[in-house]
Amino acid sequence: QVQLVESGGGLVQAGGSLRLSCAASGLTFSSYSMGWFRQAPGKEREFVARIIWSGGSTLYADSVKGRFTISRDNRKNTGYLQMNSLKPEDTAVYYCAAGRWITRTTGYNYWGQGTQVTVSS
Repeated sequence: QVQLVESGGGLVQAGGSLRLSCAASGLTFSSYSMGWFRQAPGKEREFVARIIWSGGSTLYADSVKGRFTISRDNRKNTGYLQMNSLKPEDTAVYYCAAGRWITRTTGYNYWGQGTQVTVSS
């Protein structure tokens, strides 16, 4: 069974950093593109970043560009989201997702349960 498990969330002060991890199992991780999404209370899920299967192409939402970095280690079946210069508006549950054929917001067939990121001011 395919499983994606996020970790690394927590409470951080504004301006601080966190690194989220997405551990994948039950699929050939290197064959899947991966994305990160987030959802704040009372708001719809929004796209954060994505990386293709090879790691050679990345895409970011304007709101996080220059602050967040998406990466992956296919040998470890793990994806990452490095978050720097965090702002209170980054507070949300962050979800890892994977798919074989994706756009920035569609085609993600598998999703993790999410990890909470809270940025205090």
